[in-house]
Amino acid sequence: MENKTQEEALTINVSSLTCIDLANTNLHQSAASLKQACLDCGFFYVTNHGISEELKDEAFEQSKKFFALPLDEKMKVLKNEKHQGYSPVLSQISDNQIHGDYKESFFIGIEGSNDTPFCRANIWPNPDVLPGWQATMEKYHQEALRVCKAVARVLALALNVDGDYFDKPEMLGNPLAFMRLLHYEGMSDPSKGIYGCGPHSDFGMITLLATDSVMGLQICKDRDVKPRKWEYIPSIKGAYIVNIGDLLERWSNGIFKSTLHRVLGNGQDRYSIAFFLQPSHDCIVECLPTCQSENNPPKYPAIKCSTYLTQRYQDSQVDLSIYKKQT
Repeated sequence: MENKTQEEALTINVSSLTCIDLANTNLHQSAASLKQACLDCGFFYVTNHGISEELKDEAFEQSKKFFALPLDEKMKVLKNEKHQGYSPVLSQISDNQIHGDYKESFFIGIEGSNDTPFCRANIWPNPDVLPGWQATMEKYHQEALRVCKAVARVLALALNVDGDYFDKPEMLGNPLAFMRLLHYEGMSDPSKGIYGCGPHSDFGMITLLATDSVMGLQICKDRDVKPRKWEYIPSIKGAYIVNIGDLLERWSNGIFKSTLHRVLGNGQDRYSIAFFLQPSHDCIVECLPTCQSENNPPKYPAIKCSTYLTQRYQDSQVDLSIYKKQT
């Protein structure tokens, strides 16, 4: 345990992140700032995104109402094989954990055919128990997707491709867009492998994150340095936290960083809403032409989006059939 304690040495640092104004008409200026943020740590804030505080507050209130339900009520919407629905505490795992994450979540996907990977009709709580819940979440999902697509256009310019590069039908024209409501609890102790959310990088393209005022999110800008240095990312009113994921790191040939991050609990209830944007399930993710050269050939093989996501989900989720046997 001594080595793990050294590796996970906790430093109470607060990170200063770049802030991207989505209302800035000088897109190339925004792209230059965003590029530097992605070279540095892959995390940044966005402002003037157009999501009202009223909608955001309502989504958080509805999320709290769901997590406050009795466990047997929440288990009625247990996550399905397409990862939509409720995941109990300890059902997600990452490296160096004794148990799973001390969080519960509710996953909302995109509506679609059962034949399409990650797509089927969403599971919703009973409207008699939570009136208006589904409508709020569907509206928030729609707005978050709009913001992510706006960020993707700035990211395209930062990668030296056309601003509409990712708007193609096979990319973000028919995206896999998932929303995850999160409730963290308990006290974390990295030296004992106890986390609200263990160290990980996100699977997809970009993540749009809304958090409450309870501190907990930390990033590690360089995962190879020992002991690792962790920095808190504070929540800023009116701004969203955005980070790039592993698929965008692959697209950029490793130039843009999909940064390791985690959540530590401090005994307070903590709520957040994460929105994960991935391209179409059949999109082939391979090194962009602008990110390779004779001296810098592609580092990653081309891979289909659904193949990659399936592998990553299987590695990070426990088998929820154990819960079904108990109910």
